[in-house]
Amino acid sequence: MLRSRIIPCLLIQNYGLVKTVNFKYDKYIGDPLNAVRIFNEKKADEIIILDINSTTKSIKPDLNFVKKLASECRMPLCYGGGIKSLDQAQSIFSLGVEKIALSSSAIENPNLVKEISNSVGSQSVVVVLDIKKKIFNYEIYTHNGKKSTGLDPVSFCKIIENKGAGEIVINSIDNDGKMNGYDLKLINKIKNNVNIPITALGGCSGIDDINDLVERFKIIGCAAGSNFIYKGKLKGVLINYLNSSEKDKIFNK
Repeated sequence: MLRSRIIPCLLIQNYGLVKTVNFKYDKYIGDPLNAVRIFNEKKADEIIILDINSTTKSIKPDLNFVKKLASECRMPLCYGGGIKSLDQAQSIFSLGVEKIALSSSAIENPNLVKEISNSVGSQSVVVVLDIKKKIFNYEIYTHNGKKSTGLDPVSFCKIIENKGAGEIVINSIDNDGKMNGYDLKLINKIKNNVNIPITALGGCSGIDDINDLVERFKIIGCAAGSNFIYKGKLKGVLINYLNSSEKDKIFNK
């Protein structure tokens, strides 16, 4: 039976694990390989790892580093960062990565989504959209939230769904790192207009937010960064994840 997935999202910068707030103030947290090992032990449903330097600095995926990540992972791995061609995507899949995440490259060239999807299957193609609130609507941004695209999220989600995307990650720039809850209005707007899986990212503060997300949207990906990296009001670095009893409270109602 299908159920929602609870997904840690790790941000990588210069091979280190970092955390941000509103896509700014990046703080070094530690070794991403060690984080992956801990999430293995905690039996995370899957994991998203995004290299946030790749677009702004035009960095190609480091296949040796991706290989190390994939070899450590004992859960489905979605990797994103600097993927701009089918050849790069195929090289990453060959290392044991289950999904690739496209962001700015999908916005600049939506046909890349179609090309990769036709080659490997739509289930392996994820598009991550970084979205910011405007006065009366929402807008997609790229380059770590610095570059406005002028694109409406709902309209663009329909485009990439038609191109063959298998999943869309809705990443709230406004809620990033704040642990003040998901942007439910944004998620609702998009989920009501597409028919492919949606994963929400940005703002999760704990089990109550995940529970609220699942109750409202049923089958949905619940992704979080800070919530699975920090612990307590003082935000001490302690990698954590829901245990089986906490999952039961969400899914067995």
